[in-house]
Amino acid sequence: MVIPFDKFREECGVVAIYGHPEASKLAYLSLYALQHRGQESAGIAASNGERIELHKGMGLVADLFTGDVLGRLSGSLAIGHTRYSTTGDSALLNAQPIMVECNKGKIALAHNGNITNAHEVHAQLEQQGSIFQTTSDTEVVVHLIARSREETLADAMADALRRIEGAFSLVMMTRDRIFAARDPRGFRPLVMGRIAGQVGVDTVVFASETCAFDLIGATCEREVKPGELIIVGPEGVHSRFYAAQQPQSNCIFEHVYFSRPDSIVFGRAVQQTRDALGRQLALESPVEADIVVPVPDSGVTAAMGYSYQSGIPIQFGLIRNHYVGRTFIEPEQRVRDFGVKLKLNPVRHVLEGKRVVLIDDSIVRGTTSKKIVRMVRDAGAKQVHMRISCPPTISPCFYGVDTPSKNQLIAANKSVEEIREYIGADSLAYLSLEGLRKAAGECDPATYCTACYTGKYPTNIVEIEDIAPAMTPGD
Repeated sequence: MVIPFDKFREECGVVAIYGHPEASKLAYLSLYALQHRGQESAGIAASNGERIELHKGMGLVADLFTGDVLGRLSGSLAIGHTRYSTTGDSALLNAQPIMVECNKGKIALAHNGNITNAHEVHAQLEQQGSIFQTTSDTEVVVHLIARSREETLADAMADALRRIEGAFSLVMMTRDRIFAARDPRGFRPLVMGRIAGQVGVDTVVFASETCAFDLIGATCEREVKPGELIIVGPEGVHSRFYAAQQPQSNCIFEHVYFSRPDSIVFGRAVQQTRDALGRQLALESPVEADIVVPVPDSGVTAAMGYSYQSGIPIQFGLIRNHYVGRTFIEPEQRVRDFGVKLKLNPVRHVLEGKRVVLIDDSIVRGTTSKKIVRMVRDAGAKQVHMRISCPPTISPCFYGVDTPSKNQLIAANKSVEEIREYIGADSLAYLSLEGLRKAAGECDPATYCTACYTGKYPTNIVEIEDIAPAMTPGD
């Protein structure tokens, strides 16, 4: 049974390593740093210049890649992927990287995001004779590359990328080259870095977040630019733009929740943004209270900012169990709120008799918030005031994030007062959209996608509210 926890789930992480004798080990460490972006499956493909070897499976990175496995993934090139399925099949067949042998040679590809026209392209390719092995939209890219009439692989990849729409950051590997690309609107993050070589030859690396570079000793050089395709090979590093940049639509939820706080995402420190979210929330929604309590882990930094701005001391009144797997054996006698209690436990002596400000990053369906409020009250809190460090989530994401349909989003169907009553808090307040933009450092023109808060999508894909993407997003 999957542990219920009412949060958005990320769309995965990708890494690529070029020019290191232990490339697969660096890919493994990078995926370990990106484990928060997906805990369902993981995979690494490595090349020794002559052949590509692949290993992938269901589960956590540390469980899948033992010393023996990494020993078989020899070579100086590697790409990796850690995955959450967003919709569709959760199965090994959809684990990445995807590897194929085609008229362009053997290629392996890993993708983060959601190709919004995948169903349409998939149908066209099937009519033309393509046979698909997975239900993942990532496989559409591989087929487009294989069927391209362009002579070089770089041109074929650029041709394929021009035919897909939506949010994607991807890495691809051949036996002697690494490719990295980002969609023209820059929805999902992707950065490039280097590890200084002992003989003057640098290792070039790519990852979804800079926290992966910290673990492997790489220096972040820059973001892969929206609409850019970077090719790293024996000739060096080359860049080209396969499409003109469009108005930027960086996913603001990367800063609110998804990314690790020690990462720099879209050129801004995530920790800085989350601290600012909490400070702004305290300015907008003050309350008389005795302690500020974060809902761990994603609410911690915003709670620190709220505490600093308000002058109310922060206390860790909820402790999270970090050793809970994806499944568990439920007790025979049903325990109220078992799933939440398994992950969070209240500290009674901290909460008892106190007026508590609970800080969390979001309320999705409201079910978990209701249980947490009740848990804090049961531990003896005198009052419970809920503060959310982003605006109400009123619309689903169609750009690679696992979100419920609109009829399941509590803020799309209830007022703030109705939500407060449902979760049982003494008061409830959300950060304003203006406050969110300010805290995230946004200037004119707007650079963030805020469709989940506004219902205004940056592309024209969605007149079809509440219809999940027809294929499994490449995550």
